[in-house]
Amino acid sequence: MKDLLSKFKIELPEGIYLKDPESSTLGKKIIENSIILIEEIGFEDFNFKKLGKYIGSNESSIYRYFESKHKILLYLTSWYWSWLEYQMVLETYSINNPKETLIQAIDVVTRTTKQDNKYTHINEVLLNQIVIDQNSKSYHTKDVDIENKDGLFLPFKRVVHRLSDIIVDCNSSYEYPLSLASTIIVGALKQHFIKTHFKSISNYDEYKKPTDFFTDLALKTLLLHG
Repeated sequence: MKDLLSKFKIELPEGIYLKDPESSTLGKKIIENSIILIEEIGFEDFNFKKLGKYIGSNESSIYRYFESKHKILLYLTSWYWSWLEYQMVLETYSINNPKETLIQAIDVVTRTTKQDNKYTHINEVLLNQIVIDQNSKSYHTKDVDIENKDGLFLPFKRVVHRLSDIIVDCNSSYEYPLSLASTIIVGALKQHFIKTHFKSISNYDEYKKPTDFFTDLALKTLLLHG
C-alpha cells in the first residue's frame, strides 16, 4: 500500500479536456490561474478572454485545452475529488477499527482544506472554496446525463463509493450506505457555505464544525440501525 501511495498520480477522465493540461507548462498555467481567477471573480464572470489576459496568452491557446469554461470547472472539481480520494486512502489505510476508519474518512471529506505542497500549480485551499461555491454548477446542466454516461463524474462517484464501503464495514445491515455517503460529501459543501454566509441558520461556532455534525449524524444513524 505504501508503494501504491508513493506512485499515486491524479488521473482524470479524458473527455473533460482536449489536451491534457498536465502535459505542458502552459496547461499547468491555465489550471493554476483558472483557480485564482474563478475564486476572485466568480464562475459567472469567468471566461477565456479574461483568463487569457490574466495569464498573458491568446484566448485561442486556452481553447486548445478546453472547449468551454464548463469543462474547466469539470476539470477543477474532478481534480479536487480525485485528490480527496487520495487523502482518504492515505489517512485510513492503516486503521483497523471500522468505527475509527469511518470517523477519519468523514473528517477528510468534511474538514477545511489545507494546502498540499505536493502540487505546486494547484492551490487546494482556493480550489476547495471553488468546490464549495461552484460544485453544483458542474452537474446542474442539461447535459448532465450525457456527461455522466461519458464518465466525466467518475472521480466524485469514486469518493462516494469509497465512503459507502467504509459505512458498510461499520454496519453491514444499514440499507442506505450510498445515500448516506453522498449526503455527507455533498452536504459538507452546503454546510461550509452556510457556515460562512448564513450563520444565523447554523449551529457552528469556534468549536463546532461541519465535521462534528456529520460525524454525529453518521454514528447515531448507524447505531440506530445496528
